Amino acid sequence: MSYPAPPLPRWISKPCIMGIDEAGRGPVLGPMVYGCLYCAKSYQKTLATLNFADSKTLKEEKREELFQNLKLDESIGWEVDIIDPRELSAKMLKRTKINLNEISHNSAIGLVKRVLDMGVLLTEVYVDTVGDAEKYRVKLSERFPGIKFVVAKKADSLYPVVSGASIVAKVTRDTTLREWTLDETAENMHRNFGSGYPGDPETKAWLDHHKHIVFGFPTVVRFSWGTCTPFFKDMVEVVWESDKLDEDPSSNGRGKHQMKLTNLGITGCKRKSEDIESSGKGRSKFFQTRKLQLVSEFQ
Repeated sequence: MSYPAPPLPRWISKPCIMGIDEAGRGPVLGPMVYGCLYCAKSYQKTLATLNFADSKTLKEEKREELFQNLKLDESIGWEVDIIDPRELSAKMLKRTKINLNEISHNSAIGLVKRVLDMGVLLTEVYVDTVGDAEKYRVKLSERFPGIKFVVAKKADSLYPVVSGASIVAKVTRDTTLREWTLDETAENMHRNFGSGYPGDPETKAWLDHHKHIVFGFPTVVRFSWGTCTPFFKDMVEVVWESDKLDEDPSSNGRGKHQMKLTNLGITGCKRKSEDIESSGKGRSKFFQTRKLQLVSEFQ
């Protein structure tokens, strides 16, 4: 049974302001979260009395309290964009790389578009800068010409609407990481990974304990971060033969054809081994968890 969506507040049709900030840009573990907070421009003075501040200057209990308060305030709206660590690493390591600044810009643009699509009359948006503030402002203004953008360093300590967005982002990231379910089921795994920041000895010890010589790190890890690089020397090097064939002009495109595993230098298994693979007995838990089966050829 479907239920009708709650009616949108009337104030969204009046000129509104919005703040945008992120949490989790630097850690090697967990998602990066972009958050926004918006309200009617006429509510701006009241917003300044709600004791919002840069989330990094507040204790966790105070951040949680303020977040609960703003969720109950019908004169405030908020949204988040949670960017998975796997997405961050995949984009930063793909052939046509997307750096962290561009990922951040795209997330902020996505939040502006999402709020506009909800029918909110945004007239001013305040953003904590990523990279050059003026270039970022021009980029946003060209994308949304009807909105005035203010982009500044430390915007979360200058503008209450950005301070509120900072709290939304930080509490959402902390909650997401605290409730993170590790997909992997290897033995001796634990969640004592400290702050998740590269300089934290507890985080480094967790990475060292949870690295796998074949499968790398659990999916909560941003494996594109430089913090992970020293651990790669202990891992098995993977050579993708099909990529070599694609890049080799003498292959005449054969790399795109169907290839048997034996063409990659992998010998066939005896029937007894295949039976073991099919039954799942004696296999790595990595394969069991993902229900991966033995194959004889790639397509």
